[in-house]
Amino acid sequence: MGSYHIRGGKPLSGTVKASGNKNAALPCLAAAMLTDEKLVLRNIPDIEDVQVMISIMKTLGMSVEPLPGERSSYTIKRDDLRGDIPRELADAIRASILFAGPLLALQGSIVLPPPGGDVIGHRRLDTHFLVFSSFGGKAELQDNGDIYVRLDSFPSGDTTVFLDEASVTATENAIMLAVMAKKGTETLIRHAAGEPHVQNLCTFLQKMGAEIIGIGSNLLRIKGGLTLHGCDYTIGSDYMEIGSFIGLAAAVKGEITIQGVEREHMPMIEMGFARLGITWEYSGNALCVPEEQHRKIVPEVGGAIPHIDDGPWPAFPSDLMSILAVTATQNEGTILIHEKMFESRMFFIDILIRMGAGIVLCDPHRAVITGPSRLHGQQVDSPDVRAGMALVIASLCASGRSTIRNIYQIERGYEGLCRKLVSLGADVTREDDPVSGSRREDGN
Repeated sequence: MGSYHIRGGKPLSGTVKASGNKNAALPCLAAAMLTDEKLVLRNIPDIEDVQVMISIMKTLGMSVEPLPGERSSYTIKRDDLRGDIPRELADAIRASILFAGPLLALQGSIVLPPPGGDVIGHRRLDTHFLVFSSFGGKAELQDNGDIYVRLDSFPSGDTTVFLDEASVTATENAIMLAVMAKKGTETLIRHAAGEPHVQNLCTFLQKMGAEIIGIGSNLLRIKGGLTLHGCDYTIGSDYMEIGSFIGLAAAVKGEITIQGVEREHMPMIEMGFARLGITWEYSGNALCVPEEQHRKIVPEVGGAIPHIDDGPWPAFPSDLMSILAVTATQNEGTILIHEKMFESRMFFIDILIRMGAGIVLCDPHRAVITGPSRLHGQQVDSPDVRAGMALVIASLCASGRSTIRNIYQIERGYEGLCRKLVSLGADVTREDDPVSGSRREDGN
């Protein structure tokens, strides 16, 4: 799984470029199955989740090739679909469920192994089953854990899909089924997720020829049966990575410029960090987190201890709660962090406490953080993508040396992380496990 060896306490400064949004790349790769014409997808991050997704596509009969001479770009062509998703690949990535919509539309029935991914709490599949049934499909969970879905034909009239929760991947499956519905019909998706990665999928499908109204809202209207064709599309930047580097700059008291920022996706992230006394400046598509900051947690009106909670878009994103928590340990004051969406995401707080953070973990969802705390290096394991990045930030703040193992869980979501950190002046080396041919280097 590999390890990072980090010596903390060094000042960091410099410029990094945001990678493509991995949570947008994954559904767009799945949606590429919906046409038999050649497509080009650009700004695809070179991370483990993307490579697993591409491996699944190739297993199913898709041609996916790097675009010659261009980094992070692929040409994609659907050949004859064949076979099933291998269980070991489905188990490696939550996004394997995104193949359900395209395969069901093209083949009429599918058998999906249970999706894997981060262990951050219960991640139900019921909303996907609701989507399938809304289009007339029948889904059942088999004894071995496989999901069997059958759709004999799309409804002949208009369809309304009401999601019981604003699930991102269920919304994406509903969108991909809706564009493949019968010609002349319309699908209304209510309580839809509106995250930037869902918006990317919609604009990609629009460029392929789909008609989608309401992008970014919780109400989508989609025309069915329009011919989808090839196109050339560029994935947007990863606002989760951007938020992570903002947290890094704030925590280590450095000055970092991040390029490739889409400002329209940043308002709630700005509000969250502002409660910690952290601000930044924009210049075109770049933002700069200056070294000089207030760094005092801002009390609520009347002097009450402030709190930050998360929720579906456009609320503060759950994926940045871990980053916000470690940043708060380095700022003056007290704040309550309330993780509402996943009951296991905050378990990594125990590691921060072991490193010296002043935190009271109230329950699986809430933590009271008082700073600033002096952190000390530790040997730890990365539990998931975002908590792993938070531990990287904590290690860069800490005195002494830290080792973070199981970095596979970090590199699933961050492209070239070690290389980017070293470019900012961090003392970080990466070491593979001996079984994979041990190596140490100052970048990855």
